[in-house]
Amino acid sequence: MTLDLEDIARLAGVSRSTVSRVLNNRPDVKESTRQRVLKIIEQHNYHPNNLARALVTQRTRILSLVIPQPIVDVFTEPYNPIVIQGVTVEASQSDYAVMLWMGSSTEEEQRFCDRILSNDQFDGLIMISSLADDPIVKRLAQAHFPFLLLGPPPVEGINFINTDNFGGAREAVLHLIDLDWQRIGMITGPETLLAARDRLAGYYDAMQAAGRLIDPALVVEGGYGEAAGYQAMLTLIDRGADAVFVSSDVMALGALRAAQDSGRRVPDDLGIVGFDDIPSAATSSPALTTVHQPIQDLGGVATRTLINILDGSLEEPHQEILPTELIVRETCGASRKGSQH
Repeated sequence: MTLDLEDIARLAGVSRSTVSRVLNNRPDVKESTRQRVLKIIEQHNYHPNNLARALVTQRTRILSLVIPQPIVDVFTEPYNPIVIQGVTVEASQSDYAVMLWMGSSTEEEQRFCDRILSNDQFDGLIMISSLADDPIVKRLAQAHFPFLLLGPPPVEGINFINTDNFGGAREAVLHLIDLDWQRIGMITGPETLLAARDRLAGYYDAMQAAGRLIDPALVVEGGYGEAAGYQAMLTLIDRGADAVFVSSDVMALGALRAAQDSGRRVPDDLGIVGFDDIPSAATSSPALTTVHQPIQDLGGVATRTLINILDGSLEEPHQEILPTELIVRETCGASRKGSQH
């Protein structure tokens, strides 16, 4: 038998409006009445949109995934869909649903954050972000809401899962140095992103560790898009770079195209290493040497971690950095130089 509000009201001996107020967690209901209604709801497993179960258990079994980027950008780069897959697969295996929030701009950040914090239909939140001064992360931290950041933390004391951006970049540049490339440049990500800063720091550290002079003219900022990588590579070619570490595979593929359009043979004339190991890195021609970061695992680990925090089985703050791995393919010149890293 499927019950409706009228049935619940009749069984509890209250009015339909009282049941509605209980379901909406209104304060203007006597506690004894509230408990009587909730008992009927629990006995008959009445759950309109899972709200009643949430009232009884104080859990909705819904997680929010927040991607504070313009919606048009969310699915145009490979990283976000892979993370979303990792989050949703892990959530489903743990009997959780995922609520996806997308979109933000400078003008809308306040309203975007207000909408998230005023929504009480989820238990915890995962946010993809690596901005150096992210206002949404700061608001979430101040609100003491259960959340986990997927990316480098802009403030201390919060839960996060991150990739070893510094170590991965350092290994990539040391690999190019081992192959005896002389004028090694870098195409960075946007300076506002913490992950991009960490990868740039890895480049500097590797160059310094090898005793190489760093030419500021060989460090060019890109925008994590293929077109940005293309233009940045043209600049570096003009400045005499013979090898380039690129802060993302999408930019690296643009850089590869620019090198080829400029008449440079990769890897005979120019070495290239990317970062991410997106699927198209293995199928480019030549195949892209890159730093593998476990993108899908990031989403899965973040989801498991947040669920464990919600269950009380993991202490806060939980902070974890996942390792990277250098994947040597063809664009770095390893086979031409007769060396492997």
